[in-house]
Amino acid sequence: MGKRIVIALGGNALGKNLPEQMEAVQHTARAIVDLIEQGNEVIVVHGNGPQVGMIANAMTELTRSDPQKYIPCPLSVCGAMSQGYIGYDLQNALREEMERRGITRGVATVLTQVEVDPEDPAFENPTKPIGSFMTEDEAEQLKRDRGYDFVEDSGRGYRRVVASPKPRRIVELDTISSLVAADHVVIACGGGGIPVLPTGNHHLKGAAAVIDKDFAAELLAESLDADYLVILTAVEKVAVNFGKPDQQWLDELTPETAGKYVDEGQFAPGSMLPKVQAAVKFAESKPGRSALITLLDRAADGIAGKTGTIVRA
Repeated sequence: MGKRIVIALGGNALGKNLPEQMEAVQHTARAIVDLIEQGNEVIVVHGNGPQVGMIANAMTELTRSDPQKYIPCPLSVCGAMSQGYIGYDLQNALREEMERRGITRGVATVLTQVEVDPEDPAFENPTKPIGSFMTEDEAEQLKRDRGYDFVEDSGRGYRRVVASPKPRRIVELDTISSLVAADHVVIACGGGGIPVLPTGNHHLKGAAAVIDKDFAAELLAESLDADYLVILTAVEKVAVNFGKPDQQWLDELTPETAGKYVDEGQFAPGSMLPKVQAAVKFAESKPGRSALITLLDRAADGIAGKTGTIVRA
């Protein structure tokens, strides 16, 4: 019997620019359709780091060209743009690959908003760099005019930094659930979703923030009662003492063992740490749920128990 699987695609699955993305999604689609061909329901979440940065840089240059005419583009809008154009390429690649294999299923991208808590401590300590490098004068001007936060980056200039709050609620969950129930392959929560804040009168306001896509995928997997959360990254398995002579690849992790390794600082904050934390949270959320961390090309083998790091309670 097939499983309901939420896949979190890392940046290596999408490339860093338009030509790379067009090529990368073909390869990515083949690996995802391998799982679909086995009878699984698949929901795809993807990152958007290079893409949203490219959009933000383009919008910054537009503002610089005529500051009186073009105001800076909100980050939430840049995120929405990235969801649209990544989804466009990815859903077409998935549709083509399924048609080549004689699989008849619809594919849909859902422009997804994800509610975050305005009191999340991350808003007090923005750390996520986005957009292009600026001079000190340009940064100071935007800080005065727009209230942005900036950090100096290794002598290369100043970059805007934003918060990375935890996801709290997926706004379009009912729509995603309906599409999954209708046997569609769904692409949702792209880039972690567009972070929004409740403001009263049923209005949602875009937040100057970036949600980690692994945490968004975990919340979506819980909300859809998925069997598996599959986090795809650049290595086949999770390792401790990574890059050292005593490096050890891990076939399985329990929440207790993962917690010990996290306390030891085994996992890099901007890399493997959120993946392990998201995997543990999902595995603990309900009996019988498992998370898998592995390479894109080994996802089907990982679900079959042949490779990857399985996280289970």
